[in-house]
Amino acid sequence: MRKEVILITGANGEIGHGLISFLAQNSSTPILALDIQPLDEAMTKLCSRFILGDIMDQMLLGRLVGEYEITTIYHLASILSTKAEYNPETAHRINVEGTLNLLRMAVEQSQWQNNPVKFIYPSSIAAYGFPTVSEKMAAGKVNEDQWCFPTTMYGCNKLYCEHLGRYYSRHYKQLASGDTYENHVDFRCLRFPGLISAFTTPTGGTSDYGPEMLHHAAAGEDYKCFVRPDTILPFMVMPDAVKSLVLLENATRESLTQLVYNVTSFSPTAQDFHNYVLKAFPNANITFVPDKKRQAIVDSWPADLDDSAARADWMWSPDFDEAESFNNYLIPVIRERYK
Repeated sequence: MRKEVILITGANGEIGHGLISFLAQNSSTPILALDIQPLDEAMTKLCSRFILGDIMDQMLLGRLVGEYEITTIYHLASILSTKAEYNPETAHRINVEGTLNLLRMAVEQSQWQNNPVKFIYPSSIAAYGFPTVSEKMAAGKVNEDQWCFPTTMYGCNKLYCEHLGRYYSRHYKQLASGDTYENHVDFRCLRFPGLISAFTTPTGGTSDYGPEMLHHAAAGEDYKCFVRPDTILPFMVMPDAVKSLVLLENATRESLTQLVYNVTSFSPTAQDFHNYVLKAFPNANITFVPDKKRQAIVDSWPADLDDSAARADWMWSPDFDEAESFNNYLIPVIRERYK
């Protein structure tokens, strides 16, 4: 008999660690974790099984279809924004074709189960694109349908995968008569702001200048911030990111008015980050040395997100505002980690 599980791809990343920890304590469904890198031992113990494997390996995914009854897929695996710009073709292959492989897998699973499979997909503010800083600042809060003109391969990948999800959720195998087969994929997507974790180090995101300041300062290492002090982006701490994923997964299908939802918490400048870090670590040596290419990317992303749809449809609200995030989560936990 096939075992019911929740599948988490990219399990060894920042979101994966937080999600595994939460689900292990709050869900009775066993966790099947997948990553191309070995999973941390502490996380492995929380999973029913960890598989060292690649989402591009269709034979592996085929075996999982036969061995498990996967009710929900949290597809976290991707090549992030900065790394994607160094090799955009590889990023496209992993981020898009890998997602397509998993959407096909969800279809197969649903046919076995005779029920739609939930497909939870974290997208990004990289899906947006402003041509100038002045237009960015004038726009204020941006909703899901505005300014979707990404300037990076990562952003293009994310936006296209949102559309793939919409296709598989609403239009897969349309017939010439206009009739459709029963929907097999229950696609649900979050557009995340910059994410900050106190427990894992940043892994190549263009918004990582904020968390990098904190981790370098706590470790007693100098840090050159790659953006200007006035740079502003929306952010969220990892516990709220995990909360939003779980809330969206738990929402009834009937309550969802759209497939893609913004979520956010607070929008500090890089100087605000610097001030919080120096207050906590007075001896920190942080300088601003903007990198022209990375600055241009950050300048193209919104200063704030309109997450009113998520708040209305599935009662989203962050537990951590700016002060709470720094004073009661990030700084105490990071300080203890590097003690």
